[in-house]
Amino acid sequence: MAFFADRLSAVKPSPTIAVTQKANDLKAEGKDVIGLGAGEPDFDTPPHIIEAAKKALDAGMTRYTSVNGIPELQDAIIAKFKRDHGLDYARDQIHVSCGGKPVIFNAMLATVNPGDEIIVPAPYWVSYADIPLIFGGVVKVVQCGADNGFKMTPEQLEEAITPKTKWLIFNSPSNPTGGAYTEAEIKALAEVLLKHPHVWIFSDDIYEKLVYDGFKFTTMAQVEPKLYDRTVTMNGMSKAYCMTGWRVGYCGAPKELVKAMSMVQSQGITHTAAVSQAAAVAALNGPQDFIEANNKIFKERRDLVVSMLNQANGLSCATPEGAFYVYPSCEGTIGKKTPDGKVIQNDEDFVTYILESEGVAAVQGAAFGLEPYFRISYATATDVLEDACQRIQRACANLS
Repeated sequence: MAFFADRLSAVKPSPTIAVTQKANDLKAEGKDVIGLGAGEPDFDTPPHIIEAAKKALDAGMTRYTSVNGIPELQDAIIAKFKRDHGLDYARDQIHVSCGGKPVIFNAMLATVNPGDEIIVPAPYWVSYADIPLIFGGVVKVVQCGADNGFKMTPEQLEEAITPKTKWLIFNSPSNPTGGAYTEAEIKALAEVLLKHPHVWIFSDDIYEKLVYDGFKFTTMAQVEPKLYDRTVTMNGMSKAYCMTGWRVGYCGAPKELVKAMSMVQSQGITHTAAVSQAAAVAALNGPQDFIEANNKIFKERRDLVVSMLNQANGLSCATPEGAFYVYPSCEGTIGKKTPDGKVIQNDEDFVTYILESEGVAAVQGAAFGLEPYFRISYATATDVLEDACQRIQRACANLS
């Protein structure tokens, strides 16, 4: 009898983490490698957040908390949702976990039965497509091309919905493209969802504060209040607050679902670290001006990377509205030969080529469900990004 569970065959290792690990391994071997695979700000956690964590530790905040987080954090999240989106939640509608992935995991484990369908627009963050599979869910990928900014249309959503559909997983601004839905675009999707009351919405808003060029962020339950009772609005501390390693994600949702997710979590991770929760309270309730300062730098980096990639032979890169990723097409390199005679047949070949020839680690578009593209994170030092883009330009110039 096989030792491992059959469900394991449905899960793949995270390609984004794998690329980062490969870059780190090559660096450890003494190779000159620039890793652009991780979705992690290079800015340090702001000092007032760190100071709050130190004070919490000095005050003895080292013990278990309730599964759904300390009351102070629940109240800070409630205030954030009201302040930013006009959404009203009570404490029993707030779920706190160890980052965004466990929030998704808990929601899917609590609701997905074998055969239930989950709609995932592509390009997608890799975990959207894999987590539901663990529980026997059927992931219906909707291909969203560059001609519509990598965004799903109402017609595509309507076509994807069946009687078996349980969830739409929705992410704006997007990982991996940085594309963001306008209020009007969200409203149009909401009109479709209103016709199908059996479909729930999981709205991942983790990049909501990372938007540029005056873009106005809105979220599904805010745009269409009639969907509030079947929407999970998720967020977290990792991206805008530069707290990836603190591991705090949260959501607002109907209390029956939060109760089920909390039951699941009580048998798993129990709760996120007490000191991380204290830091998250300080982050949500404290000064927010550093976000705008960071965004100014991110925008400069975005513009640099987009410009330089568009100057590379065979590449084409759109300008995203948010997050800290670009998703350039490498279609113009397909069929070309590398200096050692290998033919670039797909985006995985291309990212392997730029890693082996120039030491630039990126993630192939196939990992995100749409080819032939690749993802670059520009959440790293500007001079490093410039060096990386020069290397990519050189690699493209050497193709024949």
